[in-house]
Amino acid sequence: MKTFAALLALSAVHGGAAFSVPSPAMLRQSSTALGMAAWDMKGSTPQRVEGMTRKTWSFTDNSQEVVEVVANSNGRPVHADMELWIGPNWTPFMLKAYSEDGQLRPIQTLIGTRSKTANIEVRNVGPSEFPFTAGCKYAEAPQVGVRSDLLEGTGRYVEGGSVYSLDFDPSVEQVQVLLKTDSRQLNCKIELLNGPNNIKQHFEVFTNNGVLNSLYVVFKTPGSGNVVRVTNIAPLEFPFEACISAY
Repeated sequence: MKTFAALLALSAVHGGAAFSVPSPAMLRQSSTALGMAAWDMKGSTPQRVEGMTRKTWSFTDNSQEVVEVVANSNGRPVHADMELWIGPNWTPFMLKAYSEDGQLRPIQTLIGTRSKTANIEVRNVGPSEFPFTAGCKYAEAPQVGVRSDLLEGTGRYVEGGSVYSLDFDPSVEQVQVLLKTDSRQLNCKIELLNGPNNIKQHFEVFTNNGVLNSLYVVFKTPGSGNVVRVTNIAPLEFPFEACISAY
């Protein structure tokens, strides 16, 4: 509550421009976004991933569960497929990620290992002209707790086949998005738009359990006209909740 009060005071000092909050529910959640600007690859053994090649990282500490994944480039597009492997033939989480400019808008996401020994594969599905650098490591504060903090809140209900979009003020530098279910499958798309249907960044996820592997991503949103659009591409029987906040 102290952090929340401090944020309110800061916004009053700066005429409300310190952060943009689309709803009262998101206002309560916005304090968890602090520190998100610190995403980097330190300690992650970053690797260059050439077009049409793959890299894997192993995670063997069963006392930890949250892995931070970052992929960026020198300004070229990033086309990446990310998979969580548990055991010899089980892939409970698959994520397709795209960024028009991997320097301006890097890929930033958290993947849960379900507290098991796991591997994460990052595959460059773009052409050889578009390499990128990727890194994976166990998350540290504040990223390590942000998914569980948001999971305790209530987001926007998005039923199967429906679309939910939200625009943001130009003062917003980054936007965090968490999609979760009640343990049913999660199959959806998240898009960052800038202008009419101009997709700057895109994620598409499938997981058999939207609690153990809720989707959490952070968008960088420079400039004005930024809109986050969430689409539930699963059938009607598989709704999810979307928690979106900005600062």
